[in-house]
Amino acid sequence: MPITKSAKKALRQSFRKKAKNLIYKNKIRNLVKEVRGFILQNKPSEAKKTLPRLYKILDKAAKVGIIKKNTVARKKSRIAKAINRC
Repeated sequence: MPITKSAKKALRQSFRKKAKNLIYKNKIRNLVKEVRGFILQNKPSEAKKTLPRLYKILDKAAKVGIIKKNTVARKKSRIAKAINRC
């Protein structure tokens, strides 16, 4: 456990940052699952309706620094390609 005052503060800050990051990651994970579910059910129109929400959250996560820019681009392109296939 931290001993110095600054280390204790850094620990508190890291807990807060972790909580915020998990919120973003859970939103992304849930939306990706939703879109993939629509793809598996062969409902491309509903998947396309969900796509803007997913793109918005992915872009925001990249902007804030939770996910890297190239990871977001890869996820977006793979999901768009999967929707176009079905």
